[in-house]
Amino acid sequence: MTLIAHITDLHLRPRGLPCYRVSDTNMLAERAIKALCALTPRPNAVVVTGDLTDRDDPREYAVARRLLKMLPMPVYVLPGNHDSTEGMRTNLTDFPGVQSADGEKLWYAADIGGLRMIVLDSHDPGRPTGHIGQAQLEQTRKLVLIALHHPPAQTGIKHMDAMGLRDSAELSAVLKGKTQVKRILCGHVHRPIITEFAGTIMTLAPSTCHQVALDLTADGPAMFNFEPPAYFLHDMPEDGHVVTHTAYVEAFDGPCDFFADEGIVWPGDERP
Repeated sequence: MTLIAHITDLHLRPRGLPCYRVSDTNMLAERAIKALCALTPRPNAVVVTGDLTDRDDPREYAVARRLLKMLPMPVYVLPGNHDSTEGMRTNLTDFPGVQSADGEKLWYAADIGGLRMIVLDSHDPGRPTGHIGQAQLEQTRKLVLIALHHPPAQTGIKHMDAMGLRDSAELSAVLKGKTQVKRILCGHVHRPIITEFAGTIMTLAPSTCHQVALDLTADGPAMFNFEPPAYFLHDMPEDGHVVTHTAYVEAFDGPCDFFADEGIVWPGDERP
């Protein structure tokens, strides 16, 4: 079994500064990291699909480094539209893959358990949209798992779809018919979303902090709320299929035994 934890959109800020004035993203990210550290079985790796920082600030990368270094397993990072390729190369250079990436884009391959993951850089300098380019498209011809920040498919949340991947049609053309591509892992939209793209399954992980409000109207405003922070666990047994679980960061009451009352006859349950 190969188990990959998938977190995204941490939006870390310099110490003491909230995000959007009201979201304590650093505290929420630390809770998520501690939840990952406590998982049993332990994931083989963690992939962070972008927006580690909120403003591409070196102080924010320092917070990201401190938190991600708490994890006892390999951590694979990639830039989102709130980060930058250069900022990640400069400040997170010792994370797997970052130091070996070359060219204008930060993309690399990682072997995790029995699969290969290609990490793509969809950062589009000066724009909130995403773009991967021809060189990275060529790498997707031989994959099992693809990770990038911007989802290549529409989600129905219009203000987020307007900031999607600009060359999604080119990616679709490369991937169609490639049955070895089991999942596309994305972030950006701050919601747990699963849909199809180019004959495979695309999973958008929820954020470790605030979530984008679910508004499917044509002119829905850009709003967020404090639905529970969560992450995905991608479980890949030896037979090659993939099961994706949503896991919530915060603790809930329970677990409770479904069969705790076996043998007990409750009032009104008596049979003649």
